[in-house]
Amino acid sequence: MQGEQPYLLELVDIDKRFPGVQALDKARLRLRAGTVHSLMGENGAGKSTLMKCLFGIYTMDAGSILMDGRPVSFTNPRHALDNGVAMVHQELNQVLRRSVMENVWLGRFPTRGGFVDSRKMYQQTRKIFEDLQMDVDPRAIIGNLSVSRRQMIEIAKAVSFDARVLVLDEPTSSLTENEVEHLFRIIKQLTQRGVGVIYISHKMDEILRISDEVTIMRDGAWIATRDAGTLTNEEIIRLMVNREMKQRFPEKHNVPGEVSLEVNNLSGKYEPTFHDVSFTLRKGEVLGVSGLVGSRRTELLNTLFGYYARESGEIILHGKTVDNGKPDKSTRNGFSLLTEERRATGVFPQMNITFNSVIANIRAYGKLLLDGGKMNRDTDWVVSAINVKTPSKRTLIRSLSGGNQQKVIIGRWLLTTPEVLLLDEPTRGIDVGAKYEIYNLILKLAEEGKGVIMVSSEMPELIGICDRILVMSNGRLAGILERGRDFDNVPGEQEAILTLAAKYV
Repeated sequence: MQGEQPYLLELVDIDKRFPGVQALDKARLRLRAGTVHSLMGENGAGKSTLMKCLFGIYTMDAGSILMDGRPVSFTNPRHALDNGVAMVHQELNQVLRRSVMENVWLGRFPTRGGFVDSRKMYQQTRKIFEDLQMDVDPRAIIGNLSVSRRQMIEIAKAVSFDARVLVLDEPTSSLTENEVEHLFRIIKQLTQRGVGVIYISHKMDEILRISDEVTIMRDGAWIATRDAGTLTNEEIIRLMVNREMKQRFPEKHNVPGEVSLEVNNLSGKYEPTFHDVSFTLRKGEVLGVSGLVGSRRTELLNTLFGYYARESGEIILHGKTVDNGKPDKSTRNGFSLLTEERRATGVFPQMNITFNSVIANIRAYGKLLLDGGKMNRDTDWVVSAINVKTPSKRTLIRSLSGGNQQKVIIGRWLLTTPEVLLLDEPTRGIDVGAKYEIYNLILKLAEEGKGVIMVSSEMPELIGICDRILVMSNGRLAGILERGRDFDNVPGEQEAILTLAAKYV
């Protein structure tokens, strides 16, 4: 495909071992300048670990890294950045109370006379944003922006280093379709300048659309590298999981019953928020929540759980009004919430899998002395029931892949035996095999009579497993679509959802 064009970057036979697990086993990847090389594999396949070895976050145990044919070894991320390698991580790590431009130039502020030159920093940030056609105020507080905007700012920050190699780890996991298109335009701009892009994603349609080459990893090892034009979704899945996957979604056997939850005229307290939203949830039902970025889907779930303050409205569970004023009250009332941002509000990274599994159910293990045996048994259940890939329940959760961290958090909330399970982007950044497992788990809960409310930015996902889809538009309820009445085939379903999502924009 690229003829005899030399490689810009080569990762050769990289080994990395953590306690109890061989994370990388002779992994390899070769990147040419001006191309997009995608890296795929199940959660835990070693994709992010390999990139962290490149970026100086981890020290590899064996192997070599070459740039322009010369050996390199980066001791830390700054060393990598100074040598033309930038990486945008799947989990955002930003100083939320500082401005956008301060986050872009953190650690390298322009100075004048020994002081930070804010004017120059503003001008430089504006220039980068204009070049990338990003409409963001450099002086805005970054914590006030949506996750998708913050993700795009991280990409702009990486570009600001004038990197020759840009690693993007699940860059579209929180982006809208328009923002994805914008990102692809940026990638094309960069490759036309000779930048080599390593693109990690589980979204096969994206991979096949923008990639020149694709490398598949499995269990820490290199499996294959192919020209993107020769691959199909089915072939990628077979190489990733070493088996055929006929169905993307499990068969639905849940039968929604009587109404278990009523939400009447619910409004959030602090702007920007949602207003006057009413709906019902039935026993055994999976209710999807769709909408564009800014539609206030996350605010709706967080207010239902008491994480955000409520201005008005009523929540009725099994015919009784409940006071979900705070998360601990909501948990006792039979609600649980899986948050959108795993790193910021989900995991306790310094703690092990046992702690992360049992923390939401801590009252069940005693008041003065905790029942260690019961905690261990419950953790064993989480690991086995949800198929968490880990060497031990004593392993720090930060050592797991993003998908396995997500599984632990889901298991944590299942231990509280909720009546209503609130899921905000439950499969974000998760591979196709792990997604199928989580879909199975959601439908199994529905079969047991639990009510599930699930926010997702992936319309095929909502269509595939939900019984009804509630569509939000600019903080208002735009409509509710019902399986069998309003949607049956994928093209029609997506069009109906998008029409409602744009109703009040």
